[in-house]
Amino acid sequence: MALVRWEPFREIDTLQRQMNRLFDELMPTVRETANGITFVPAAEMEETPDAIHLKLEVPGMDAKDLDVQVSADSVSIMGERKSETKTEEKGMTRTEFRYGKFQRVIPLPARVQNTNVQAEYKDGILKLTLPKAEEEKNKVVKVNLG
Repeated sequence: MALVRWEPFREIDTLQRQMNRLFDELMPTVRETANGITFVPAAEMEETPDAIHLKLEVPGMDAKDLDVQVSADSVSIMGERKSETKTEEKGMTRTEFRYGKFQRVIPLPARVQNTNVQAEYKDGILKLTLPKAEEEKNKVVKVNLG
């Protein structure tokens, strides 16, 4: 029987990675940065033969506070949540909403015509319709044999 050396720091490192993975799965809309915890909008994507439909959840924001940029293969959304409600009592300030700048870049499964994007923002949901580029629409070609 071989003697195996016990390395406690390797086990602690493994435990930390597993805990980080668990929290990433439980709270996908919150990320920790050097400046603290920041908001990341949740997204839902659906691909049809002609377009990609993308919905982003950004509640409590005005459309003017959002910056959406679309390239041929990705969508970038940036914004800033501003804190308006504060309670000051006995020298203590209390606020319960997260605020600050955020950014999310979403890679697209197909190339899109970024000049023909349609956007709608209502009730905290940003809906983008991204028409596919012509070469993406014609990807499937029937081949005749014989």
